[in-house]
Amino acid sequence: MQLVVTPTGTIRCLYDETLDVHVFGRLDIQRGSHVEPTNDGHWQADLSPVSGPFLGPFALRSQALDAEREWLEANWLICPDDLASRP
Repeated sequence: MQLVVTPTGTIRCLYDETLDVHVFGRLDIQRGSHVEPTNDGHWQADLSPVSGPFLGPFALRSQALDAEREWLEANWLICPDDLASRP
């Protein structure tokens, strides 16, 4: 699990159960995407909740989940505002 701490002290991560994030204080958990089946039995990752694209179709749900995580880590976890504040 990657944790990103912003200059304001906000912690961002892709939630999983690796670490009990409740120890950091009040949580604001929001859905970042939806992995859903298509009408023809494939899978796609809908990243519109974070203004992202649709990824897929994938033959396996696990492939869609992997693509979802990769996209979120590369494009959402460290947001442009975070990068602008780095030295």
